[in-house]
Amino acid sequence: MNNQTSYIQHKEDRTDIQSKIGRYRWTICSLVFYATTINYLDRQVISLLKPTLEKEFNWTETDYSNIVVAFQFAYALGMVGAGRIIDKIGTKLGYAITLLLWSIASVLHAFATGTLSFAVFRAFLGFSEAGNFPAAFKTVAEWFPKKERAFAGGIFNSGTNVGAILAPLVVPYLAIHYSWKVAFIATGAVGFIWLIFWFRWYDIPSKQKRLSQAEFDYIHSDVEVPCAGGVEEEKRKTSWVKLLGYRQTWAFIVGKFLTDGIWWFFLFWLPAFLNSQYHLVGMQVSLPIAFVYTLAGVASIFGGWLPMWFVQAKRWDIVRARKTSMLIYAFFPLLVMFSQAAGSFGMWYAVIIIGIAASAHQAWSANLFTTVSDMFPKSSVASVIGIGGMTGSLGGMAVATTAGFLFDYYKGLGHIDTGYYILFLYCGLGYLLAWFIMFKILVPKMKPIQL
Repeated sequence: MNNQTSYIQHKEDRTDIQSKIGRYRWTICSLVFYATTINYLDRQVISLLKPTLEKEFNWTETDYSNIVVAFQFAYALGMVGAGRIIDKIGTKLGYAITLLLWSIASVLHAFATGTLSFAVFRAFLGFSEAGNFPAAFKTVAEWFPKKERAFAGGIFNSGTNVGAILAPLVVPYLAIHYSWKVAFIATGAVGFIWLIFWFRWYDIPSKQKRLSQAEFDYIHSDVEVPCAGGVEEEKRKTSWVKLLGYRQTWAFIVGKFLTDGIWWFFLFWLPAFLNSQYHLVGMQVSLPIAFVYTLAGVASIFGGWLPMWFVQAKRWDIVRARKTSMLIYAFFPLLVMFSQAAGSFGMWYAVIIIGIAASAHQAWSANLFTTVSDMFPKSSVASVIGIGGMTGSLGGMAVATTAGFLFDYYKGLGHIDTGYYILFLYCGLGYLLAWFIMFKILVPKMKPIQL
């Protein structure tokens, strides 16, 4: 009873302290959440229109795979420079430019006339969307102390799922009642609205007049001490060559390369899987897809909350909390290897299992990104995330290319379900492999570095 009373009193004291500190940092987090929602809304449109576009443009599975690869290749190229540019010009302008460009790219899809033009516009979308996560996690690094970064990252990263939920609810409706062109234009136009709020409410903490001194001090309570005059960090230029010399960078690279392709596979092929295995078309895919990403959205927030709970309630250090949380999340995707077998009893068994796997990815991803700000100074966060994002896209390209080949091959044999089984096998094992290489070989102690 005494322990329970002590816990309740501790929780009440924390609530009172947070009230005195202020919560403007969560307004910033909400802006990043909405940007990420728009990012995923725009990128998922084509997967939902795949059956319509296949008929109109006579696409094969390989044609669709090549269009996906064009997006991922350009996304990888965008990551080469996105983080560096955002580190150089700052989060406010960098985020605005990248969102403006990807909104334009999304609208341009409505003017595509064939496979080649779709690939070109997808490449433009991928190149410009590459700036979202370097900008987003740099924003979190600027606005949150280390102990809250995974939680804040989990909240805004749940925007990927909200975007993926909104897409199947909106895109098929627009395509059925208007046209597939209207679906691209309407979703692309949303980004222009976000820019208004971004310029009105965002600035770095040292320049934000709406931020209290107490909250400013709290934000910097467990990270680099702000310099005199309110300058938050030295603008050091660290080359990629130097960053690639650290095992910490390679740990993030490995984590992204081995697991990003799994998420991209779910994102771009889940509607096709439901069509191929259960013959769902149009609005019929809306509910199962919305369910999968609703589950994943909750898991994204929980994924960021759990290590914070380990730190606050269990008094663990951040390294133990981060590694333990990520190991827990790495076990759940194993279930996806049995999704097709379970699906023989009914579609929803398969959907629930895929939802669990997608949820595990989002919980994993919220912490994987945060390992960068755990180990690197803020001045290099966007650059390292850019490197990892590029290699994650390369991993996605490998999965997409393999998927196109396998599905065309096994479709010709009348056994496309075998292609899905092979991909689901990798989806189940990828996270444990990544965790082992990261935390048993490369960075077992996750030591922060000084550049």
